[in-house]
Amino acid sequence: MFAACADPGQIEGLTWLVCYLTTGKHMAFYASFGTVLLLLAITAPVALAFGFVGAMASRSPVPPLRWLGLGYTSMVRGVPDIAFFLFFVIALDQGLEWLRHHAMCPDWTDPVRQGANFIVCTQAKLPLSSAPQFWHEAYNFGLAIFTFSIVFGAFAANVLYGAMRAVPRGQLETAQAYGLTPGQTFRRILVPQMWIYALPGLGNLWMILIKATPLLFLLGIEDIVYWARELGGAKTSAFAYPHPDWRIWYFLALLLFYLAFTKLSEIVIARLTRRLSRGQAFAP
Repeated sequence: MFAACADPGQIEGLTWLVCYLTTGKHMAFYASFGTVLLLLAITAPVALAFGFVGAMASRSPVPPLRWLGLGYTSMVRGVPDIAFFLFFVIALDQGLEWLRHHAMCPDWTDPVRQGANFIVCTQAKLPLSSAPQFWHEAYNFGLAIFTFSIVFGAFAANVLYGAMRAVPRGQLETAQAYGLTPGQTFRRILVPQMWIYALPGLGNLWMILIKATPLLFLLGIEDIVYWARELGGAKTSAFAYPHPDWRIWYFLALLLFYLAFTKLSEIVIARLTRRLSRGQAFAP
């Protein structure tokens, strides 16, 4: 990155370290922290939306909707996260390609499933093999966001369902006695008051989501765990910057990052809790 770093073999000491920490791969490592933060920024509201819909479905007076909502929360919460991530991403990817294959290649006669291989026509691949690398990475990232949202949406649905039930029934009955429709009661009484009951559970869910971000590594995304392992591994003299196994230092940096981000999250959640508690009878 710097002119002094042109020949790594001729530098040493602090200059060597500065040059080492500013290589292209290290820049990708630093950018991967942004990938994790972007995942959290997108997944949190999307998962909350999934959870809200799931909670409403679980409370629905229509049996099929209620069964669907309860089935979604029970099934997803009952499967280990790592198993769900590894299965669902593959199933979703192959499902999309299978639909595109039948739509775009109707004259294809060979079976799609050939033993352990899944073979579709070239036009049906997602993304196309000729697409720039950016679209391959964006596609994998989109699958990761959707999978994270499905998983954590089920937990959010369970939290929101309990929060809705925690709102005093007398307040809902009073609203109806004053002439509010069920929809107005839901929007004006139930939803505004349920958040104070839901926030502790949603706060814990947010912490779990932060801890789950290293699963990106399992989905083939070059996240901070990938780069920590890649850069920290022992490098021989064949590399520009040879060094012994430094993975402990890279993973220590990840530990400090997660601890700092968790502490910041705790501060924000505490302030939000105090704000939502204003006017509540049980506020400290």
